[in-house]
Amino acid sequence: MPPSMTDIVNSADETRRPPGRVKIVAALKALLAEKEFSAITTAEIARSAGVTEALIYKYFRDKRDLLHQILADYLKTYGVVLETDLKGIRGALNKLRKLIWSHINVYANNRVFAKILLIEVRNYPDYYRSDTYELVKIYSNTVLSVIAEGVSDGEIRADIPAKMMRQSILGSIEHVCLSGIVFGREMDPNRSPTISARYCLRASRRVAKCR
Repeated sequence: MPPSMTDIVNSADETRRPPGRVKIVAALKALLAEKEFSAITTAEIARSAGVTEALIYKYFRDKRDLLHQILADYLKTYGVVLETDLKGIRGALNKLRKLIWSHINVYANNRVFAKILLIEVRNYPDYYRSDTYELVKIYSNTVLSVIAEGVSDGEIRADIPAKMMRQSILGSIEHVCLSGIVFGREMDPNRSPTISARYCLRASRRVAKCR
């Protein structure tokens, strides 16, 4: 059985991070709220953090490794909260509704996380071979396991491949959110799911046939 995000966080070394490292991470987060990653230099990060540029390379291989570490932290935090929330929900469709709402809500309220995940890391092949991408796959597998649960319980139709349903749901969320992230528009998780993700849920629902 693949590890959950909670398993990974619980097994990690959670010793206190050095203050310099914390400052560097916070500095890049603040800069990403204002400009594109490609426009940010390590000198600018160091100046904003109040540390030497050499200290960045003590904790991170390069600027992109720092970006991946920030994304990994976001993914772990979000993943653990989501896994805990889903445990208290009955029914696969209700879990999917919660998952969709939570996904859009985290994008709406943490634009730096959304910007890194949807824009900044995807154009580089090394991302898809990184430990950070493995965390993304864990989240994706959570969606898949909920769909599989629904199929097993007869709540979700079995004639559509589970992976296709997963891609439709995640793709719909990105479609709804991407322009808001790029152009800084408001996103309401209480309204956005009705645009396209609801269609995916309706299409996946198992409908009893009249006899």
